[in-house]
Amino acid sequence: MTEQPINERAQHLLKVLVERYIRDGQPVGSRVLARESGMDLSPATIRNVMADLEDMGLVKAPHTSAGRVPTARGYRLFIDSLLTVRPLEVEAIRQLEDQLDPDMDLQGLLERAALMLSGVTHMAGLVMLPRRAHVILRHVEFLPLSQSRVLVILVVNEKEVQNRIIHTDRSYTAAQLQEAANFLNESYAGRDMVAVRARLLEDMREHRDRIGRMMDAVLEMASQAFEAEPPPDDYVVSGTANLLRPAEGQDLDRLRQLMDAFSRKRDILYLLDQCLGASGVQIFIGEESGYEVLDGFSAVTAPYSVAGEVMGVLGVIGPTRMAYGRVIPTVDVTARLLRAALNPNP
Repeated sequence: MTEQPINERAQHLLKVLVERYIRDGQPVGSRVLARESGMDLSPATIRNVMADLEDMGLVKAPHTSAGRVPTARGYRLFIDSLLTVRPLEVEAIRQLEDQLDPDMDLQGLLERAALMLSGVTHMAGLVMLPRRAHVILRHVEFLPLSQSRVLVILVVNEKEVQNRIIHTDRSYTAAQLQEAANFLNESYAGRDMVAVRARLLEDMREHRDRIGRMMDAVLEMASQAFEAEPPPDDYVVSGTANLLRPAEGQDLDRLRQLMDAFSRKRDILYLLDQCLGASGVQIFIGEESGYEVLDGFSAVTAPYSVAGEVMGVLGVIGPTRMAYGRVIPTVDVTARLLRAALNPNP
């Protein structure tokens, strides 16, 4: 396949072909193109143009049909140069916004965003859990459990609540645990967790007289609660069943491999990782993702941020024959709305 310019006539016919195929899911023949292109061209002339587009690797002819369908390369040219993306209607944006309540906790917001994406696009919606370079302590509570166990409730960053159970060398009363939590909240709330761990011993020495009675409790609680490993990188997904709908040319083996990938998560997370440093919407068509399991599928993603820092990526995965003109603004708007919900006081 040679790299060569594609003239305006061929571009227009490719645009009509891709739009018709996305709409109907059937190979598009020269007579249909002649009728829908609005150009005074004979079917024979159109067949010649289609042959040229096929030589360039932009379309292909399924062996069961004389019509053509776009290739991944054809979709890429269509998206980059020929697609007209229209903004979502104000009412559609308002309906999405109403579903992302800023008062929801972090997990609830992420799950709702994934559900929104799958519901609007009828594909699989994904939202990566936040990946942070910094974790800011907002509040900590210690609640006594049985057998020298303590429930640690950590509020970090803006909306994330983490519950952990730690095992202590001795039993503490509820009053002792409350006193330890009060000291930590007064002294360290608003600081990075790494900095908290680094300063804790030094501050304990400086304030020995003030906190001598509870020093053991503070040290034991903080050393375990603040040094626990953060939750593993992950994402929430909604609507994978949407991908099981019958489709033209659907490869069931490849679809099963994709379902397995959703379960294993590794390849999907690697793909989302590629988008963390990007600005705006990113589109991967078929083999462009670099992962064989996504051949025949497309991913449309966008990053979301908290306090000006990119924390994760959301998007959809679906067949390459998707309505990109609708999916792209939906992903973009959802990322912006999630950012607004996570940053209620910009």
